[in-house]
Amino acid sequence: MATFGEVLKEIQDVQSQRQREGVADPIRRKYIAQLHQLTGRNVVVYYSAFLHRQGPEHFLTVQINDEDKHGFMAAFAGLDFDRGLDLVLHSPGGDIAATESIIDYLRSKFSTNIRAIVPQISMSGGTMIALAGREIVMGRHSNLGPIDPQLGGRPAIAILEEFERARNDIAANPNNAFLWQPILQQYVPTLLSQAEHAIKWSQEIGRKTLIEGMFKDDTQADDKASAIVDFLSSHNVHRAHGRHLHRNELRAKGLNIADLEADPALQDAVLSVHHACMLTVGNYNANKLVENHNGIAHMKVVGIAVQMPNIPIQVPVPMPGAPVQPPSPVMPQPKLPTKPSLWQRLRIALRLLILGK
Repeated sequence: MATFGEVLKEIQDVQSQRQREGVADPIRRKYIAQLHQLTGRNVVVYYSAFLHRQGPEHFLTVQINDEDKHGFMAAFAGLDFDRGLDLVLHSPGGDIAATESIIDYLRSKFSTNIRAIVPQISMSGGTMIALAGREIVMGRHSNLGPIDPQLGGRPAIAILEEFERARNDIAANPNNAFLWQPILQQYVPTLLSQAEHAIKWSQEIGRKTLIEGMFKDDTQADDKASAIVDFLSSHNVHRAHGRHLHRNELRAKGLNIADLEADPALQDAVLSVHHACMLTVGNYNANKLVENHNGIAHMKVVGIAVQMPNIPIQVPVPMPGAPVQPPSPVMPQPKLPTKPSLWQRLRIALRLLILGK
C-alpha cells in the first residue's frame, strides 16, 4: 500500500519538473489504473472535496448535483460494461433528484454488476448511491450515513414532529400558543406537505434500489429492503443527519458489506487511490472529480479551468443568465420567511380544534 506520506513524497518529487497544476494527476491515474489491473473490473472514482472546502461558496459544487451526470457520461465512454463497475465513493450527499438520476444511469450501463467501495465517507445521497451495488466494501474507518431528507438544512422528519408537538401542546393548553408563535411563524404554506413527500421519496428510492440490486432474486427482498430503509431514515435512531454509521452496524441490519481488510492487495490499492485523490482535491483547484481507470476525467475546478496534461478535461461552465438553484443537502430548499398571517390562521385553526368545531 502506498501510504499518505509516500503518495505525498511522489507528488513533491515530480513537482519540480512540472507546473503546479497537474502535478498529482499522473500519480493519481497510476493508482486508479493499478486498482483496475488488480480487479479486472472497470474503476470509476467519484470524489468530492467536501472535507477540504466547506465554505458556502463551495456548497453546490461539492454536493451531488445534476452536473455530475456529465462526469459519469465522460467516465463511461469506451468502457466494456460486461466487466462490471467498481465505484469508489467519497461524497457528502446532495440533491435527491440528481441522486436518483445517477443511480438509474449506473443501472442502465452496468445493471446490477456494481460494487461500491467506500474508502472513507459516503453520506446521505452518497449512501443511496452505495446501495446501488450488489456489495459495499468498507474498511474499519469507513462510514455511511442516514438518508433522512433535509429541507433548508432541517430534517424533514423533525419538522413534522415539531409541528405535531406544537399542535398537541396548544390543544392541551391554548395559552402555550404564544410560546410557539416564533417557531410557527416560520412555517410557510406547503412546508409540511414538502416534508412528507421528501420522506416518502427518499424511502422509495432506497427500497427500489435495494430490491432491484443487492436483494435481487431474494424472496424476502421487500422485507429486507424496508427494514434497512426504515433504519437509515430514522431520525429518532440516529438523532442527526451527520451520524456516522460503521460497517458492523450496517451489516447487522442486513446490508451486504465486505471488509476491505479481508483482501490486503485490494486494501492497498483502494487506499492508494483514496490518498492520491485526497491530495489532489486538497492541494489543487478540484472541488469534485469523476475519473475512470483510463485517465478520462471530468473535474469541477474552483474559479478557473485548469487543463491537466494528457487528460481530456470537461469543465462545467454555467450558461450566461442561467438561474442558480439554492443549496440543499437532499431536497431543494424552501424559503422560510416570516409570515404573521400564517400564524394567525394556524392559531384560529387550533382554537377551533380545541373547541371541537
